[in-house]
Amino acid sequence: MRKRYAFDGIRAQVRDLRTENIAVLAARACELGDVIPLWFGEGDIVTPAFIRDAAKAAIDDGLTFYIPNMRGYGPLIEALSTYQSGIHGRSIPVERSTIAPGGMQALYLALSLLVDVGTNVVYVAPQWPNIHNAIHLVGGEPRPVPLGFDTDWRLDLDKLFAACDARTRAIFLSTPSNPTGWTASREEMQALLDFSRRTGIWIISDEVYNRLYFDGVAAPSILQIAEDGDRVLAVNSFSKAWAMTGWRIGWLTHPSGVADQLAAMTQYANSGTPGIVQAAGAVALRDGEPLVAEIVGRIKAGLDLTYDRLAEIPGIILPEKPRGGMYAFFALDGQPDARDACAMILEKSRVGLAPGHLFGASSAAFLRMCVCRDIAQIATALDRMVDALK
Repeated sequence: MRKRYAFDGIRAQVRDLRTENIAVLAARACELGDVIPLWFGEGDIVTPAFIRDAAKAAIDDGLTFYIPNMRGYGPLIEALSTYQSGIHGRSIPVERSTIAPGGMQALYLALSLLVDVGTNVVYVAPQWPNIHNAIHLVGGEPRPVPLGFDTDWRLDLDKLFAACDARTRAIFLSTPSNPTGWTASREEMQALLDFSRRTGIWIISDEVYNRLYFDGVAAPSILQIAEDGDRVLAVNSFSKAWAMTGWRIGWLTHPSGVADQLAAMTQYANSGTPGIVQAAGAVALRDGEPLVAEIVGRIKAGLDLTYDRLAEIPGIILPEKPRGGMYAFFALDGQPDARDACAMILEKSRVGLAPGHLFGASSAAFLRMCVCRDIAQIATALDRMVDALK
């Protein structure tokens, strides 16, 4: 009885939070053994030595104290300014970035900056489930607007804009998208920016997969067209393109006019990101282009092989090959809920895939497969899946 009394005393937004994920399937995988885990959004490359060595050197140099600048360690925010200015083709000075302990923390700072109880955030779905739940956690109403799907995923801007009202604080999109790989075009980015300028609604662009792009050095970014004073926030992370998932370091690019507020929020939310980790991030940006190219090549090879082999399965629904990200996102004809298909593939093939309902109702029939893995492992997984599903 007292346990319930304590539970009833916490915030409503926290009481109904759930962490529904692949835990049930993962537990079964432990029982089965010999499972190839392709359900997580994580590659299998250990962070390379040049990044690890930078962290070790920072320890030896005594970078073990508080970082005075809450928005980031000097060498990192300077490296980030140089990196972003080069990638996006326009000046993005140091006062426009804030370092955070992980891309998720950068996202949470962005939402906390904007969202009040009673307001809403319109977001493009299918979407990484953390987005819906983070909007809810800060007190906002999450409003998904699904991409259309025929042979590919497509954004209906009119539908997206129609979902906004006087209580909308932001439009959120991920580009390239997790899980679909859909990537916003420069023209779509311009339309979003024009809408923001007309209405005052913020644009939050999740660009964690920005460098995992197959048609150029980086995917189109709203930072290429937005001015410093525009209501635009871009979330990013070292996790994917620099093989640093476990380091927990990301950043938020923002108007310089809100830099002081974000520094204060950082102080009270997390007191900053460890200097040792930030030192590693600076070296990753400075020397990491060959690593980024290696990871992109690895994903591209995995995706090409996956599409070739999945096409052998009768009734497979394969969207057009994605332009970015690290996933194949496909469906099986006649199976509206991929949970059953994932369970069947796990039992028969010993391959772990993520069911699409985790990313929203509009993608319940789809299965997500991470292809940022050793190509031999991908080949083995596909052999097993094709044998089981033919």
